[in-house]
Amino acid sequence: MTPVYMDYSATTPCDERVVQEMLPYFTQYFGNTASRVHSFSWQAEGAVEQARKRLAQLLGVQSREMIFTSGATEACNLAIRGVFEMYAVKGNHIITTKTEHKAVLDTCKALERKGASITYLDVDSNGIINIQQLEDAIQPHTILVTVMLANNETGVLQPIKEIGAICKRRQVLFFCDATQAVGKIPVHPNEAGIDLMSCSAHKMYGPKGVGALYIRSRNPRVKITAQLTGGGHEQNIRSGTLNVPGIVGFGKACAISFGEMEAEAVKLEAFRKKLGEALLQIPGSSLNGHPVRHLPHVLNISFAGLNSSQLLSALNKSLALSAGSACTSGSLDPSYVLAAMGTPEELSRAALRFSLGRYTVAADIEFAIEEVVRAVSNLRSQLPVFG
Repeated sequence: MTPVYMDYSATTPCDERVVQEMLPYFTQYFGNTASRVHSFSWQAEGAVEQARKRLAQLLGVQSREMIFTSGATEACNLAIRGVFEMYAVKGNHIITTKTEHKAVLDTCKALERKGASITYLDVDSNGIINIQQLEDAIQPHTILVTVMLANNETGVLQPIKEIGAICKRRQVLFFCDATQAVGKIPVHPNEAGIDLMSCSAHKMYGPKGVGALYIRSRNPRVKITAQLTGGGHEQNIRSGTLNVPGIVGFGKACAISFGEMEAEAVKLEAFRKKLGEALLQIPGSSLNGHPVRHLPHVLNISFAGLNSSQLLSALNKSLALSAGSACTSGSLDPSYVLAAMGTPEELSRAALRFSLGRYTVAADIEFAIEEVVRAVSNLRSQLPVFG
């Protein structure tokens, strides 16, 4: 049987409406946007600009503030490395958190080897940073604060508006990795005081291989150093031939989310609540993350006495789940996100992430409850403490 898919935080299936909009740009409108001397390039360029407007509309920003990239990882690198190089005269200090995505953490570690000073903020047991600790960490040579909007493992939402207000008052740039949130909940950089922000198409029913970086153009205007050179594409910020079909698909995905996001979130929140209430009735189960401040579709639960690999093996023919981030799924180490929250190692190793999505139906929730209860019960029956 085909497993029920509950790993939407890892990636989403391409919406059929997105696929249909992309198809002509592989064969019929295949021009290179950089050519600009004939109709094939004009058609491609027009499609890219329409997609840029759709993304800008979803975020409530100006279209010229959106730079297309190959994905959110590149966007994170471009933002953090670009600020570090551009504002080196002011300082070398960057503030982040211990629960960021590896695209941010590994980039910060790489910059440390180039002379950056990085402060890694703690989070509380719910995964939320302490606002006062953030402000206290800002120094005269601080150039950037980078805090994600929604955590990819727990779905926890950080107090982004408060962070933005502090950064504006202290005249420090604020980069936000909003990859898990864009298209799922309202995200408006201007209202939140965000100066740079990353997002990705494949997390919101668009194609893989395309993302974007928002760069504020006023109040203040943000400048970054380009990391790819070669043709001056994307306002001389990101060189390289544009992935026109992917960008078209990204734009369509944004347009769909703009119209359907609110209703979709209501449905998924109800599903998440039902799933969570049922699974947390299992003896020895516990919620990882904040009980209120979370994405509507992400649920992370630990099952004491077991480990994630056991559970995933018991479920692998029925449910498509993960133990955490797709980018760290091959690691044998417990989740660094849960460890930073103070979760005991045995519970970190026993965590499962359920992430729901557009094509989740009520029957999937019932099936997941039955299968997890069955798997946990069967595995626990083999343990003396639970048997």
